[in-house]
Amino acid sequence: MYALYALYTMATISFRVADETKNEVECFSREEKLEDISEAARKLVAIGLEEFYREKALKLLETGRATFLKAAKIARMNVWDFAELVKTRKITWIKDKELIKRDIQLA
Repeated sequence: MYALYALYTMATISFRVADETKNEVECFSREEKLEDISEAARKLVAIGLEEFYREKALKLLETGRATFLKAAKIARMNVWDFAELVKTRKITWIKDKELIKRDIQLA
């Protein structure tokens, strides 16, 4: 039996938070059964970045500054999951024929 291990290079980021935020991160750590507050902070940063990229992609798609495929890549999602997100958020992204033609040409 072989064990596979992923090797990650980790950098240190240090920042101050309000006492209330620290308490919330500790509570999150306990609820998620994480080993320490640093692990909780890493997970929360990852969740925040995931949400940031999704919101950015939706905004770019809705304003016509990104094609559907490009927005899915920005959101770091596969096309089908991104399509479901667009549907759930009721984003209108096909506003004219030129956008459709551009998406087809880039596909």
